[in-house]
Amino acid sequence: MSLKSDINLLVVLGATATGKTRLGVQLAQRVGGEIISADSRQVYRGMDLGTGKDLAEYGDIPYHLIDIADPGEEYHVFAFQRDFFEVFEKIEGRGRMPVMVGGSGLYLDAVLRGYRLIEVPPDPELRAELATRSLQWLRERLLELKPRQHNTTDLTDRDRLVRAIEIAEGERAAAPLPPLPSVTPLVIGIRWPRPELRARITRRLQQRLEEGMVEEVERLHRQGVTWETMEFYGLEYRFIARYLRGELSFGEMQAQLNTAIHKFAKRQETWFRRMERQGIEIHWVDGFNDPFSQALSLLEEA
Repeated sequence: MSLKSDINLLVVLGATATGKTRLGVQLAQRVGGEIISADSRQVYRGMDLGTGKDLAEYGDIPYHLIDIADPGEEYHVFAFQRDFFEVFEKIEGRGRMPVMVGGSGLYLDAVLRGYRLIEVPPDPELRAELATRSLQWLRERLLELKPRQHNTTDLTDRDRLVRAIEIAEGERAAAPLPPLPSVTPLVIGIRWPRPELRARITRRLQQRLEEGMVEEVERLHRQGVTWETMEFYGLEYRFIARYLRGELSFGEMQAQLNTAIHKFAKRQETWFRRMERQGIEIHWVDGFNDPFSQALSLLEEA
């Protein structure tokens, strides 16, 4: 299948448990594509069940930006955007179609709206100065430097605030950035009626617990991933770590985690609506009604 000549990126996005990977693989098979993951946790090796990698679904389709960092290693939106465009240009150079698949809104947005980012190394002197400041002072300082925040989590967590200020200070002092590669995307979103999505999330959580997700977290901790790092990775890793530390019973862990994933899916959907308000056109397909056929119709119209 050939696409409209100016489209050089297919994007498949959606909330957790919507079936993004399957649809992305089907489209990549049809257009001769390779998948670039846009998932902020699937970059980490060994974090498999908890992040829903579903690697068996890829079959013979090449995939990128999965299993490229060790747990505990800092990987952020700057690294993702840098790595994405490096892979994007290599795929294009092979005469194939890049297919970005994921649900991490910040990562998707960094590509689709072309965030201008620079790499800022840690600044020990600045960090020592900021350590003496109150949380409110840090918030005000960050908003003074960058009034428009892509990620509001940076305003609620002290470590994130300090790092965000460090980056904002570095960006202010940096030389002008070279242009990013030109991207003309066709963005396809997959969604389900809320009751069905809730049921899918609950079924998938049960399945992954049965497949050994608790054992995965135990193994990561034995390999040196701290409980604090598990908290940072959130969701599955946060609640299972609390269970393993004896802070929750298994039933409490499962119930609280299930609720947290539902809330996370809502936040993802809110982010996608914001992307649309900011000018990203998302063509939505219904997960209930053969999403692949719907997506093919969009490709034929493109």
